[in-house]
Amino acid sequence: MILKPQDILVLLKLVAMGRPNFTYNDVAESLSMSSSEVHAGIKRTTAGRLFDANTMSPNRKALEEFLVHGIKYCFIPERGEITRGLPTSYAAPPIQEHIIEQDEYPPVWPHPEGKVRGYSFAPIYRTAPEAAMKDERLYRLLVVVDALRDSRAREREIAVKELKKFLFRA
Repeated sequence: MILKPQDILVLLKLVAMGRPNFTYNDVAESLSMSSSEVHAGIKRTTAGRLFDANTMSPNRKALEEFLVHGIKYCFIPERGEITRGLPTSYAAPPIQEHIIEQDEYPPVWPHPEGKVRGYSFAPIYRTAPEAAMKDERLYRLLVVVDALRDSRAREREIAVKELKKFLFRA
């Protein structure tokens, strides 16, 4: 079974929610996906040992390992032309808080409501920007994952620390 980008978005949403009692419909609605897409994603991530069906929650240790070491090889972001959108990777919190302003265009998810001009950076899944606009915690987590997908060593190091805060907060 092969993981799909939407599977990662589903897992990140569950981490952002921080609780195991969820319905497929609630997750689907918050991610602008269908319930069957969420169900299929849970099935694939269970097979990949990224989701524990017994506790109905993401396997946080395995998810950390996959995001830190594997996501940059599986879900390579497409970069494009200069556009307006939502900042991501090193250009948005929580990574931005540790980076000195750079003189280049920042990475942005293209979006009509975006207020930042930067180069197009494809989100992990097409509905991620909409979902992020509804959930600040998910947005911050997606920013961290984007820094892991396509950043320089310093930003990746910061992203790993921030990811651990999200996954293993007390």
